[in-house]
Amino acid sequence: MKKLAILLAEDNVLNQKIIILNLKKYGLNIDVANNGLIAVEKYKPNKYDIIIMDIMMPVMDGYEAAREIRKIEKKNNSHIKIIGLTANTYDVDKERCISAGMDEFMTKPFDVELFKKVIKDLGFDLD
Repeated sequence: MKKLAILLAEDNVLNQKIIILNLKKYGLNIDVANNGLIAVEKYKPNKYDIIIMDIMMPVMDGYEAAREIRKIEKKNNSHIKIIGLTANTYDVDKERCISAGMDEFMTKPFDVELFKKVIKDLGFDLD
């Protein structure tokens, strides 16, 4: 089975370490972007299966990064799965993620069991 390639767009180093630690045991290939602009740039030349996109990042937030990636995809006729990630738990935050072009939404702290369920709903499997 092909290892999933994940782009983690997260500016907080501690959150990066926690998420990577939780996901490495599944043999995933994980690349990190420290802000939304870097995420968009890393998305362009590389082939990722999923982007985990923090919402509140410097330079370019997750909403704008998702919109930029969706613009690129229209030209390429492609679609990558983007999971919004935020500490905010309000319904309006989920609605904003979806309206920005994200496929799913998760709240922090990162929960690997919830992540497994979310990616299964998106058509992927870790097991």
